[in-house]
Amino acid sequence: MKTAIVTGASTGIGRETAIALAGSYENIAITSFRHVTELDALKTLLEQRGTHCYLEAGDAGDFHFISGFFSHITEHFGTSIDLLVNNAAISYVGLLTDMTPEDWDTLMRTNATSVFNTCHEAVPYMVKQKSGRIINISSVWGTRGASCEVAYSASKGAVNAFTKALAKELAPSGIAVNAVAFGAIDTTMNDHLSPEEKQLLADEIPAGRMATAKEAADFIVSVCRTEPYLTGQILTFDGGWQ
Repeated sequence: MKTAIVTGASTGIGRETAIALAGSYENIAITSFRHVTELDALKTLLEQRGTHCYLEAGDAGDFHFISGFFSHITEHFGTSIDLLVNNAAISYVGLLTDMTPEDWDTLMRTNATSVFNTCHEAVPYMVKQKSGRIINISSVWGTRGASCEVAYSASKGAVNAFTKALAKELAPSGIAVNAVAFGAIDTTMNDHLSPEEKQLLADEIPAGRMATAKEAADFIVSVCRTEPYLTGQILTFDGGWQ
């Protein structure tokens, strides 16, 4: 039976991705550091839809947590790991000079180190079975940069470079590694914006609106279904914005 893993699964893109995968993957493991109540509700929903679900709340930026998480997944579902979606992320909006070193460390650990942690644990299983998909969730700011989001932009740029390099490393084993660089998605990450600011943002997007989390998830699933020859790509989904 096929197993998928989704980090940052409690809300937004991660939640919708887990739901969208339920029809294609018999086993889904989910984790999140925050919103544990929502994570429990997602587990219940997935199981109601006939999917086996393993849940464990914790910090994806903590290697020891992730190592234990993967051990528990394989205890529950066996050693076949077919898909890893790295969605765990946080944002920081403000001037770089207002950011503390602790803020920087937390953001980079959550957004970038988490990708190392999960890939470090997933890759040996995928190499052994000579197949697998890794999709890292990135942002258009990872290639273009955003004022007042320097650290977030840097973390997503790191994810993009990591994706391209790991794809080359794993292509001989039949494992595809891609990233999706999202534009403005209507999730809680944008809750710091007022309705007026959201409208101004939407007006900048040729499509005329932000994407929904479900649209983002459906695109992720479409990437999962491509042949492994598609690898090492930073795929942009932004309504023509950037």
